[in-house]
Amino acid sequence: MTEASPWVCRLEQVRFEWPARNSSDTRPGLISIETLTLGAGASLFVGGPSGSGKSTLLGLLSGILQPSQGACWVVGTNLSTASAAQRDRLRADHLGVVFQQFNLLPYLTVMENVLLPTRFSSRRLQQAEVRFGSARAQAQHLLEALGLAPALWSSRANQISLGQQQRVAVCRALMGSPALVIADEPTSALDEDNRQSFLELLLRAQQEQGAALVMVSHDRRMASSFGQVLDLGRGH
Repeated sequence: MTEASPWVCRLEQVRFEWPARNSSDTRPGLISIETLTLGAGASLFVGGPSGSGKSTLLGLLSGILQPSQGACWVVGTNLSTASAAQRDRLRADHLGVVFQQFNLLPYLTVMENVLLPTRFSSRRLQQAEVRFGSARAQAQHLLEALGLAPALWSSRANQISLGQQQRVAVCRALMGSPALVIADEPTSALDEDNRQSFLELLLRAQQEQGAALVMVSHDRRMASSFGQVLDLGRGH
């Protein structure tokens, strides 16, 4: 189930199909990818129209979905054959996620939200301690790097602006130095100027932490900022 690999993630002959609704349902596979690889520090932009499978691809990479055919390797684990418990542990230890709606816990402070990954994963806690001396030290480093002043750190998440919440979500995703960060339409609520500014912050923080980044978006204009680009056509 596990293997040593230079890749953070690798998809081989992957096809994902939703179950047929009836005997006459001949829908093609939603996603069909021959080979896709992503190394440490690499960035991948995934574009395509609504319904093309962008979020489904993130589901495959995070182990929430499993392919109908092929293999999906993430950090040396074949998610296609791993148990549910193994997939849960991999997500906690190795994946950071920036959700479209951020999914911060409103009753926790900014600092408490950022520290959450190290509460659920001893590996990410250890990573923070090794690299920064403590989890709080890494959280402070990330918050400062993304322009969030110390005066905000004790504020509850529902007391800060939308743009500030977005940056907190990025800090949380990068806590404990996960191998892979996935971002699902994280700029959809921003205007063009703020979208570009946020993208630059995200890519700079991802590069500094050495994580691989996969971001999906309908906005193809952002693709030029990424090292790799995958365009998903409808139904492919």
